[in-house]
Amino acid sequence: RFNRILKARGIRGVLIVGLMKENRLPERFTATWAEQACVVTGVRTRNPTLSFVCSDHHALVIEAVEQALRLGYKRPALVVDEHIDNLVEGRFSAGMWRAQAALPASRRVPGFYAVEKSRGDQTAFHAWRERHRPDVILSLYSYVHEWLSGAGQRVPEDIGFIQLEHRASHAEWAGLDQHNDQTGEAAVDMLIGMLHNQEFGVPSHPRATLIGPSWVDGVTVRQGVPAP
Repeated sequence: RFNRILKARGIRGVLIVGLMKENRLPERFTATWAEQACVVTGVRTRNPTLSFVCSDHHALVIEAVEQALRLGYKRPALVVDEHIDNLVEGRFSAGMWRAQAALPASRRVPGFYAVEKSRGDQTAFHAWRERHRPDVILSLYSYVHEWLSGAGQRVPEDIGFIQLEHRASHAEWAGLDQHNDQTGEAAVDMLIGMLHNQEFGVPSHPRATLIGPSWVDGVTVRQGVPAP
């Protein structure tokens, strides 16, 4: 029925958004992918893999670590839920691994990936923090900042916090702007090009456009001369 509606209205292009739980597309829409020009936003899909536009999550984490080191931090740590990292095929953890490769082994802090499980009980998170002693945390989630404050950790006096998706709700915090508006614009541009070129169906060579992040300074990291 959905495909009949698209055909009746002369629609030949589809933007696929909102894939936050799964990067495999539903089989019941197989006929849609076969007939339409399709572009996915946010993630790279499987079964099938379609052309997509998303934030460069790998570069995002590398940039965050580089900014942390520039500010004088020594032990940056990644706090991202395992499900989200898997959704983007490990690009967060891979970026962290690559960024930490330049650090001495003694300063490479393992990431904390049980974020969702810790929302009701932060015991595991604080045990990880006390064991590995990160001096700045990189995370997508504003509530991790609350976990630190709730444990008596002052931000940024005791520990720094860099939000990997800078939001207007915490505009004063330090973080990375993922430029989601430009991701949407680039997806529309890609789809228009596919329509002009009559590129319908599942592509044999899917294209990818990655949108780079921008650093936003803020009150959740130390200011002034970096500590020795």
